[in-house]
Amino acid sequence: MTTLHPVRTYRSEEPLPREQQLAWKIAQVAVDPVEVEDAVVDMVVNRVIDNAAVAAASLTRTPPSAARAQALDHPASRGGAGASVFGVPSETTTSPEWAAWANGVAVRELDYHDTFLAAEYSHPGDNIPPILAVAQHVGADGAALVRGIATGYEIQVDLVRAISLHKHKIDHVAHLGPSAAAGIGTLLGLDAETISQAVAQALHTTTATRQSRKGEISTWKAHAPAFAGKMAVEAVDRAMRGETSPSPIYEGEDGVIAWLLDGPEGRYEVPLPAAGEPKRGILDTYTKEHSAEYQAQAWIDLARKLGTERPELRDPANVASVVLHTSHHTHYVIGSGAGDPQKYDPTASRETLDHSIPYIFAVALQDGGWHHVASYAPERAARPDTVELWHKVTTAEDPEWTRRYHSEDPDEKAFGGRVVITLTDGSQITDEIAVADAHPLGARPFARADYIAKFRLLAEPVLDPAEIERFLDLAQRLPELTAAEVRALNIVAKPGVLEGAPAPKGLF
Repeated sequence: MTTLHPVRTYRSEEPLPREQQLAWKIAQVAVDPVEVEDAVVDMVVNRVIDNAAVAAASLTRTPPSAARAQALDHPASRGGAGASVFGVPSETTTSPEWAAWANGVAVRELDYHDTFLAAEYSHPGDNIPPILAVAQHVGADGAALVRGIATGYEIQVDLVRAISLHKHKIDHVAHLGPSAAAGIGTLLGLDAETISQAVAQALHTTTATRQSRKGEISTWKAHAPAFAGKMAVEAVDRAMRGETSPSPIYEGEDGVIAWLLDGPEGRYEVPLPAAGEPKRGILDTYTKEHSAEYQAQAWIDLARKLGTERPELRDPANVASVVLHTSHHTHYVIGSGAGDPQKYDPTASRETLDHSIPYIFAVALQDGGWHHVASYAPERAARPDTVELWHKVTTAEDPEWTRRYHSEDPDEKAFGGRVVITLTDGSQITDEIAVADAHPLGARPFARADYIAKFRLLAEPVLDPAEIERFLDLAQRLPELTAAEVRALNIVAKPGVLEGAPAPKGLF
């Protein structure tokens, strides 16, 4: 049975044995040799395919190109064979922390991979690039890689269930450093002492503010999780050399809880698998059908349905107002409750539009769908009829949708809401949606065929057909892969694709 672990701040004079510290308890989960269940293995395969899909679609964009250039300016370190960089032939390797950096940016750039939402927000698939990079570097096989990824997801999900970071304006990647470090520890078969030191160091170096997701959102949004993954790799390396880290990192008098989160009086209960209990966290996560913030997924599905059924709604002349009654998070983070004028700015960046539910709902309503490139194009955002409709869309917090958002009951947990569209003739149209169509409880839950279709759709412009089939074959045999095949678990761009991408020069 899952065990709830109480976590609070301790004064320096209060004894807190190592065995009672959260970092140590995380390490205990990482070292537990429990077998990975078949359903978890299948989902790990799905998410490896999903990550590669969204990375392929972002290869020629500026942030991944910059990160790739940085990585390729660093040779593989002496302790292993190095790791591959998405888009580049696998014979060209870099040091694993830099591969984690480059591939992490490529995966996160389009905000199009998996999600888990509870007390905090997360994209658990961000664990895969650093764990895969280390696996390639040290020559781990597919079975070890699966075990490492299962741990990374488990720790990420458990921390996200219990500890809110955004409430204190701390970016959600503070949960990613520890989870990736734990996953790498499982991959390498490290002992609990080493893993606990790596977890503490990874947390210590990845606590940053949420300004990266506020106002005019910058390209750092894609780099933030990659930085956490890079720090996790470095933390593991440092711990393996016998070096120690700030302790107790969560519970200390000057630690994370005391000064960055709920303070000296803060109390949490973190759920972790008991010894011998399978790591099933990945099964509670969900991916995206659409390239947009997860809270927008259900709203896109509802908007495309309404626009198809009632085409007159696409004309702003017929619409007086659109109010999305939704959860606290959707209202205040991506809705009008944020108070960010940029969310209504036709010249806003892609990253900002991705976090504007008024914009997303208006475009999905008019277009009857969503496209990862066309829906964010400057000319699309600036279309006069879209701007007019967009500016009529607002959000409102609804306590019931907030309650359902935070519900622990998977059958009740919801990320959508109720829309009220008032027409210019005074009539109203009301509809609602609880979860996205692709959600496990949605109208069309994603299955292996959907992940493969998503990969083919996004990879086709940049990968040769033979490369698409080669990768899919490897990914679907993940638990049986040899070390050599794990090193080939990469996507290689068509000739000329990367040559046409930005090639920024920097210090390295």
